[in-house]
Amino acid sequence: MQTKPSLPEISPQELKHKLDDNESVLLLDVREQNEYDIVHIEGALLVPLNTLPHHIDNLPSDQEIVVYCHHGQRSLYATAYLHQNGFTESKNLVGGIDQWAVEIDPTLRRY
Repeated sequence: MQTKPSLPEISPQELKHKLDDNESVLLLDVREQNEYDIVHIEGALLVPLNTLPHHIDNLPSDQEIVVYCHHGQRSLYATAYLHQNGFTESKNLVGGIDQWAVEIDPTLRRY
């Protein structure tokens, strides 16, 4: 029986190292506008999951994309969708922005 290949993930610590090193990473927030207004990672692009197919042509296919949501479920779907459409450099942020707030930036608001 074949197992489905798992999607690439990135931990909050790995992402922080990349951002600290000024690596070229596109942060893609797939939550809704009201969630983004509560809290988001600085510099993130908001594209709610249900609108992703309409925005896919505007995303850079040659850049690493780190997708996040609240806890990592919607971003997992978004990462799968991106991979199916040739965005092989996209990764899911493990635990979403909630995990980021816990491990990296405790000043961020949690909901």
